[in-house]
Amino acid sequence: MIRFVLDGAVIEVEAGATETALDLIRYGLRRTGTKEGCAEGDCGACTVLLGELDGEAVRWRAVNSCILFVPMLDGKALRTVESLSGSSGLHPVQREMVERHGSQCGFCTPGFVMSLYGRSIGAAGTEGEPVADVIAGNLCRCTGYGPILDAGEAVPASAPDDADVAVMLSSMTRGTSGKGWFAPRTADDLAVLLIEHPGARIVAGATDVGLWVTKRHHDLGTVIFIGDVADLKAIEEDERGLTLGAGVRYTEAKAALARIRPDLGELVRRIGGLQIRNAGTIGGNIANGSPIGDMPPALIALGATLTLRRGDARRTIPLEAFFKSYGVQDRGAGEFVESVHIPRPAPDTIVSMVKLTKRFDSDISAVCGAFAISVADGLVTDARVAFGGMAGIPARAPACEAALIGQVWSEATADAAAQALAQDYTPLTDVRGSSAYRLTAAANLLRRLWIEQSGEPVSVLDMVLDG
Repeated sequence: MIRFVLDGAVIEVEAGATETALDLIRYGLRRTGTKEGCAEGDCGACTVLLGELDGEAVRWRAVNSCILFVPMLDGKALRTVESLSGSSGLHPVQREMVERHGSQCGFCTPGFVMSLYGRSIGAAGTEGEPVADVIAGNLCRCTGYGPILDAGEAVPASAPDDADVAVMLSSMTRGTSGKGWFAPRTADDLAVLLIEHPGARIVAGATDVGLWVTKRHHDLGTVIFIGDVADLKAIEEDERGLTLGAGVRYTEAKAALARIRPDLGELVRRIGGLQIRNAGTIGGNIANGSPIGDMPPALIALGATLTLRRGDARRTIPLEAFFKSYGVQDRGAGEFVESVHIPRPAPDTIVSMVKLTKRFDSDISAVCGAFAISVADGLVTDARVAFGGMAGIPARAPACEAALIGQVWSEATADAAAQALAQDYTPLTDVRGSSAYRLTAAANLLRRLWIEQSGEPVSVLDMVLDG
């Protein structure tokens, strides 16, 4: 039995391990304002708000219900677009959308409303963020986008009265694990479960495996959900660096990552839309081994290490050693990613992380490059260069690094190292870019770094054009 709070009532449902929350909302609860647009967490038409207890308060976050499995609602609160209007009429977000003609075709409008509602109540990831960033995960652009931005800016911030919700969540009996679904509460319980079910599929935010279900129609078999494992949500920061539990979501990690390097915070800003960052985890991005994951190249360049656990045994390895070949990682049966440690770069280290995509927001990388180059007295003393999208795994560039180390940090050195990338990678050609494009773009990212360090503008956003 799965239990969650919806508009002042505790809802109890039975559901399969991979039944989506969107299907439950539309066909079980008959709340048809929430729409299915892409079924892959891309368009935001299915946006809802999910609430969890944070101390005595309720912390809300916007998520894509199309790739949220129903058992992930257990012990939480849900709000759909129908939750907003009540006896007092339209919610301020809805009213501003109407008065400013912010409607689009109507299909995607409820998703925009929910994202803007989340911003108005200070939901996760919205604090201090401009409207354009908050709705970057709502992709419909058919009409009225300017008025939607205006409507979002016009809505005043207001803290919701969640006292009753908090009481209901604190007193509600959590559901039990269903058929094929386990939801441990501690890392020790997780370790035991994985010994008993070594072939189980580990799910954190379902931002990747959700598509396996909705697009590929895969049977995930036994699922172990780690989103409620408190031990894996720890964020520990000191002068040496930052350690993130595998269950830390992007929005939760963004500020700490930005303190390590501003480029890391900016990189997180461009990982999916806000709904994806509110569900996806740092550990999940690593564990799924994607060759185009955005965080691994950056963390590899910074010398991150990974701690894996099986039962009571732990081992720590360099992050780059975790990725063996396409679809193959150094993780044994019953073993799971527990945490990642990111060293704080030395003051003399030049650090840059750049993501190249066809559109700025909410897009998959064609190439993602990361550089950590140490320079002392004009000489390159150390270099770590890593790329995603250039091979079957995120990987370092040894020939490029060798061309840098021991050389004067100069335009000629940067150019020689850029040319050496052709020895490190043989990229594939796909819909995001040709092999030649990827090699040229990767090389130009290193040249760009040198130009940037020389004080010249390297972004079209920084340039002033004549005429």
